Amino acid sequence: MRFVTHKVSGPLSGLIDNFWLYEGYQAEHQNERILPTGTFELVVNLREDQLRIYDSTNKDTGSCKSFSGAAVSGAYGKGFVTDSEEEAFIIGVHFKPGGAAPFLGYPAFEFADTHVELETLWGYSANTLRERLHEASTAEERFSILETALRERIRGSLEHHYAVSAALDAFTNDVSVGVREIARDVDLSERRFIEVFKREVGMTPKLFSRVQRFQRTRALIHQLDSEPNWAIVAAECGYCDQSHLIREFVEFSGTSPADYLRQYNRFLEQDMHIKRYHSLFSKLGQFYPIHEMSRDEIISLGGDYVHK
Repeated sequence: MRFVTHKVSGPLSGLIDNFWLYEGYQAEHQNERILPTGTFELVVNLREDQLRIYDSTNKDTGSCKSFSGAAVSGAYGKGFVTDSEEEAFIIGVHFKPGGAAPFLGYPAFEFADTHVELETLWGYSANTLRERLHEASTAEERFSILETALRERIRGSLEHHYAVSAALDAFTNDVSVGVREIARDVDLSERRFIEVFKREVGMTPKLFSRVQRFQRTRALIHQLDSEPNWAIVAAECGYCDQSHLIREFVEFSGTSPADYLRQYNRFLEQDMHIKRYHSLFSKLGQFYPIHEMSRDEIISLGGDYVHK
């Protein structure tokens, strides 16, 4: 398997986190859950002209939405599931929060929790782009083609609204900052602040903050050498308490933090490649819907059990 990433330079560097390419990817599992990041992704399947996307809460693996081989993923709040067989030869663009806005031609919130075919946004040039990427012979050539295409498709300002810039900085540096506090600091009404944030980022600032907190929690527990003290993790990551951490983690990942970490460590022990924002499934070909923890599981993690 070949996995290559590329950092762009110049004006696009403020909008794009990286380009990435998988070639010869062979998974031992049928599905992978893409965890929410609060960002957009442009994906091009170079092996076949198709992408299949499953609802992360759907128990029926046969139920999915099919798209052409070039699509844009909007900002998801609960993630989604992909067919790993389609990722054998695939290239993509991971945008920074709000970074996709200049290339869309529409407000980012219109893409919330959904995918759209690139041809819908860019017309026939999307098909030409996929053909050129497929015909290119090196990763470097493909990344250059992508960068040129993005430069040609800029339709909006490369600069964030000043309130969005301030909010993104605040959410990065302070896990406890609130929407009302930021709106006051940027001298906007709370309603107006939410509007401009959704237009560029694709979700409300409150949801975005929660997603970032979840991702910081993942990053923290990945670094721990021993079984975490979940109460300490909750405090360090800005949750009200351990129960709050568990509820949020289940909502965004589909499993409890302890189960997630055990599975993550098991895959590391098997020397399996784990994609940056993916959660793997532990049984060959089996789709796992959102896991509902039992009363004993919740209590064992120090959480509160609430019967629904």
